[in-house]
Amino acid sequence: MKPGVVRNWLVAIVGVVILFYVGSTSFYTVQEQERAAILTFGKYTHETTSGLHFKWPYPIQEVRVVQAELTQKITIGYRQNGNTVTPVDDEAMMITGDENIVSADAVVTFKISNIRNYLHNISDPEQFLRNAASASIRSVIGSQKLDYAITDGKTAIQDMARERLIELQSRYETGIQIIDLKFQDIEPPGGEVEEAFRAVTNAREEKNTKVNNARKYENERIPNARGEAQAMLEQAEAEKKSRILNAEGDVAKFNAIYSEYAKNPSVTESRLILETLEKILPDAKIFITNSGSNTVNYLPLNELLGNRSSGATATQQQAQTPVQTPQAPQATESQQEAQGGNGQ
Repeated sequence: MKPGVVRNWLVAIVGVVILFYVGSTSFYTVQEQERAAILTFGKYTHETTSGLHFKWPYPIQEVRVVQAELTQKITIGYRQNGNTVTPVDDEAMMITGDENIVSADAVVTFKISNIRNYLHNISDPEQFLRNAASASIRSVIGSQKLDYAITDGKTAIQDMARERLIELQSRYETGIQIIDLKFQDIEPPGGEVEEAFRAVTNAREEKNTKVNNARKYENERIPNARGEAQAMLEQAEAEKKSRILNAEGDVAKFNAIYSEYAKNPSVTESRLILETLEKILPDAKIFITNSGSNTVNYLPLNELLGNRSSGATATQQQAQTPVQTPQAPQATESQQEAQGGNGQ
């Protein structure tokens, strides 16, 4: 072949290679969950979102694609591959504030919020995030007691560890946004220690159950007792008012009687005596006699009350009729009869 033809073929081949290289390195595709950072001569210039884009060929411009729109997670204290879980004791084992050992497993959820910081400020983002999460958890658990960490303090420790992890990402400007940090479990190491702490936990739960039952009984009994006490107070108040009213009535009655007694003491005295005899001797026969002489005058009240319908005039005549006795002893017997009837 002529030298000119060979040269032309070489130029054509070089041109095709250059065109292929330029075409393959100038166009790139970004997926929907990704974002791309464009580096011009190694310096960050701008970002692109999903779609087909053009750039200057390498080494003028370089593209770095990261999953910035995807929520990601890492595990602390274990690794999970499908259904297989492998413990990582170096990450899980920690020392509490009272110098006990505890195993803590956690999951950190995050997103990439700043691609420039994510690519340039940390060399291995995943390892940095794992170390930062482990350090945050250790710093919090290291200031707490074991009993608190494995029982009531799990949520509080989780919140404090998340806040410290967010603070570390902000301090080092990693470009990582922490969404959440959740503990899978906080428990003592396996073996006898675990059994002992499980027994403590069961005892604490039983204690809480009994306390709740006692409070329930208290809440039931106290209102009932208060109701009974209130009923007794109201009953006593009613009894008090009743007695006061009865006493006031007796006083009024006594004052009325006393006013009449003051007007005529003898008449009132006789009436009170008769009323009292009627109360204490309701079935007695009453005779009123005058034994001042040998002739006995008496008033048969029972017969008069029984024959009230005969008229007031007949009653007065009968009351004024003298009874003659042949001898004085008969008058004495009449008086004894009157006395025997409890009407003297």
